[in-house]
Amino acid sequence: MFKSLFSLALLASATVQAAELTALEQRWLQAAAPVLGYSQQLKLPIDIIVQPQARATDVPLAIGFASGRCKLVLSLRGNPQAEAVFADVPEAAQGELIEAMAAHEIAHCWRHAKGAWNALPAGFVEDGEETASDGSLLAISRALRESRREEAFADMAALAWTRHKHPESYARVHGWLASVRAGQTPRGGHDTRAWVALASDGERFGSASAPFEDAEPIWREGLLQD
Repeated sequence: MFKSLFSLALLASATVQAAELTALEQRWLQAAAPVLGYSQQLKLPIDIIVQPQARATDVPLAIGFASGRCKLVLSLRGNPQAEAVFADVPEAAQGELIEAMAAHEIAHCWRHAKGAWNALPAGFVEDGEETASDGSLLAISRALRESRREEAFADMAALAWTRHKHPESYARVHGWLASVRAGQTPRGGHDTRAWVALASDGERFGSASAPFEDAEPIWREGLLQD
């Protein structure tokens, strides 16, 4: 099913399998390398999977979970989304955007590894309970809300990463992310617009050196609006 399975150690050592990658795949992995290196420092259990052919619904970069490990999946071959996600962005300016995308996905892995998936911040109290006359609709609404909150955390982690690693590019990366999220279904699983708006000023992330932890204050603030 998959063409190549890389551990981060193999990626770092540029093994023979890397020769099988396309130039586009190599460019994406090279751009993501700083985030992947950071994931090694955190000792996150990550494998990198490169698909030989993208399916119609595949996004260019995604994270999955199996057998206690995170699977970072690259789906670029035959995938029009690989170009659409960077519409009107010159190739030379795409590197930091790919890096932010990688930080987003690795933040999901970090949440899983911490056992915090779908968990609210410590001490956070929800303002009321969702209700609905139809139990199935209530279940769908709750699932979308959980997904939206996890996507929001990952977006804040990506922006925190950018703020700390590429402060000069923060406004550009934030603007790109805002444009991507602007097309999401309101209240859908990827509708993180409220959080992205709160993060318009990169100074709000402070100067911490742990970007995933640094994402929590703005994430928590956005939860109050969700």
